[in-house]
Amino acid sequence: MMTIAQIMEKMIAFSEGNIHDITHLSCVWTYAKTIGELEGLDADTQFILEVAAITHDIACPLCRKKYGNTNGKYQEQEGAPLVREFLADTGMTAAQIDRVAYLVGHHHSPAQINGIDYQILIEADYIVNASESGYDRQAIRTFMEHTMKTVAGIRLTKTVFGV
Repeated sequence: MMTIAQIMEKMIAFSEGNIHDITHLSCVWTYAKTIGELEGLDADTQFILEVAAITHDIACPLCRKKYGNTNGKYQEQEGAPLVREFLADTGMTAAQIDRVAYLVGHHHSPAQINGIDYQILIEADYIVNASESGYDRQAIRTFMEHTMKTVAGIRLTKTVFGV
């Protein structure tokens, strides 16, 4: 089975030199890995989380070409089939690929969270999006109060943004 590093290298190549996409996926992976380890995830859940974090925006290049934007709903719609194809040769089990595809296909739907891997992916992506887009402190506080659930994710968000 491919390692996280090998899947990361494959995703970087898939990104075709788009520095924003590569930096974004690297940052989301870093926060997801950190939160997952601090929360004490089992090895399989941690692996699935990290693969989902690396591939969560796999549909962005296609969405830019097909729709002219990277709207979250388009990412979810296009991302699940793309990630299945992308992971087909990694040696991951069908169940692992199914879960990653589910997470990628729902990573803009925080109301549907069902599992610690999903929760952490949403939290990690939010931290990076808030940083990249300069979300105001109140928006960050509101997200923390209403959506964030992990102790580590909340602690990191407070530290990163000083809220």
